[in-house]
Amino acid sequence: MGFDPAPGYSLAERDRRWALARELMDAEGLAALIAYGEHECADLAPFAPDNYFTNDRPGSIVLFCRDADPIQLVWCNMPIQDHLEARKRGDQLWIEPRNIRAGSGFQAGKNAAGIVEVLREHGLERATVGVLGLDPYPPFHINPIMPYQLWREVLAELPGVTFKNVGLSFLFATVCLSAEEQAMVRYSAAVGDAMAAAMLDAAAPGASEADLYAAGMAAAFRRGCAAPDMLLWSGPGFVAWGPPAWSYRPQAPRTLHEGDVVLAEVFNRFGMKETQHQVAIAVGEVHPDVEAAAALARECYEAGLEVARPGNSFGDLAEAMLAPLLANDSWNIHPMCHIMNPYGPVCGFGFGLKRHIKKEQVRNNGERVEIS
Repeated sequence: MGFDPAPGYSLAERDRRWALARELMDAEGLAALIAYGEHECADLAPFAPDNYFTNDRPGSIVLFCRDADPIQLVWCNMPIQDHLEARKRGDQLWIEPRNIRAGSGFQAGKNAAGIVEVLREHGLERATVGVLGLDPYPPFHINPIMPYQLWREVLAELPGVTFKNVGLSFLFATVCLSAEEQAMVRYSAAVGDAMAAAMLDAAAPGASEADLYAAGMAAAFRRGCAAPDMLLWSGPGFVAWGPPAWSYRPQAPRTLHEGDVVLAEVFNRFGMKETQHQVAIAVGEVHPDVEAAAALARECYEAGLEVARPGNSFGDLAEAMLAPLLANDSWNIHPMCHIMNPYGPVCGFGFGLKRHIKKEQVRNNGERVEIS
């Protein structure tokens, strides 16, 4: 599979995103916007609105105050060293060095002291300030990601500031990707498909789950992508789902056998844009039920493609994909579709499963059991 040169972001993309921040501030009646970023090296679907505005190393806090250029608060000197090297190499940077502040403890940096210092400098002790980081961010941050101790100190130091959660507004403002962002997604998707193909080539009786995992990851790394993780299980039939058990429990990776099915969610990331690829590999002859389920899954997928068009709603897409399941009295336990970049709505989760559990209970117990 051939690949075009990896794309990059322009200063026009920076200006578009910074303008989006100011439009959000105007729409929400804000004098400032705080974007809290998850620590660097986070795995799937990282919470990184800081990177969205900096195109830089994740794990910082970014503050937009009135019409001034954004200030980036970092946790140590390593991001600054990164900037020094980037300038030597001629990389295009979005944040000027004078607008990057590092510190820890009582020094102003990625901490409460840094946030308070910036807001006071701009005379915003009694302003309304928007915050990205106080809303839940599913699926991995069901509770807000903002650290309790940090935010308690900010509130104590700035009692006159009105802080406003604007996570949902940010999601809807950024969910439609620019042409440059779409180029990142296309590149990531092409590499993700190459990962799936490499796993298919590695799948055979006698190979281990780790062999498939390594083949897929290597295909991404060789093309300059940062594949963050992979969900993978195998067997003739299984109910568990998630990372392979040997990635968290000390045990040997499972060996594949004739008649196994390998199911994997393959993630790939390029330019902080993730793509997700659903991989199902039959190892030799599999059970007829698996073949039937695969055909039905394909029908759901093609039904979704038919309505994945501008003007249709996310609900239209969900209903189209779920219709083949309903028509075939079947069920699923995972989302039929969801959006990414940023992570958002999920549909079709657990569709039809309660009905089948109820039928099974009637069959086994001879009486109807209501399930709430």
